[in-house]
Amino acid sequence: MTLAVCATPIGNLEDVTLRVLRELGEADVVLCEDTRRTQILLRRHGIRARLVSYHEHNEAARTAEMLPRLRAGERIALLSDAGLPAISDPGARLVRAALDEGVTVTVLPGPSAVETALVASGLVGDRYQFLGYLPRRGRALAALWEELAAWPHPTVAFESPNRLPATLRSLAAVQPARPVAVCRELTKRFEEVVRGSAAELAERLRDPPKGEITLVLGAVAAPAVPDDEARATAAVRELVEAGLPRRRAAELVSGLTDVSRRRLYDSSL
Repeated sequence: MTLAVCATPIGNLEDVTLRVLRELGEADVVLCEDTRRTQILLRRHGIRARLVSYHEHNEAARTAEMLPRLRAGERIALLSDAGLPAISDPGARLVRAALDEGVTVTVLPGPSAVETALVASGLVGDRYQFLGYLPRRGRALAALWEELAAWPHPTVAFESPNRLPATLRSLAAVQPARPVAVCRELTKRFEEVVRGSAAELAERLRDPPKGEITLVLGAVAAPAVPDDEARATAAVRELVEAGLPRRRAAELVSGLTDVSRRRLYDSSL
């Protein structure tokens, strides 16, 4: 009894892995969001499989239906229309339920719009965060920009092409210089990556583009450290090098400056 979570192409049908193709051919049942779309992939690679719909509207019912079959020893493959199931697509409910039942869950990796966009943007760093789809309401979007102002790493998100111009204007209003990449139709015939500051792209992309959009926000530059704080931090480090415990050193220097003990302790690490 195995649930195989399979990544499918995000655009180009040739990006499917050999391992996924073999799994689709051997599975007793293939769960997919849109059977018509999955059938195109299967026909392209000469695979015959029994397809059953699994999407956000029937996810709970299908999960309850599939668990007894998994317990009975059947092999079930789970697909989304593009990319890996359970990442901004249905699938997490079935994966959790299968694990709770002691069913073997194996993940077959493959194409990822998130990582493809991140690398193509030229904004990749040591860390990043993925937000899924951006909020639709302006107030929630503004709150998100405020939250991200303190996040010093790249951020990746999905956005509707119809909402993209308004989203870029919203970002440009508070962080005009932030580097941004709008990645459109990744791996497809009309793939395009537009790079620039938030202000530049808000001006350039005034009309909704066509196709699927992945948005990458570059890292925010670290705020400059005031001279007084820098000197205080250096003093803590010197005391630590002289043998004083870091916490005690931070306490002593904090008492002589306006910098908090906690901030000195953290910045001296």
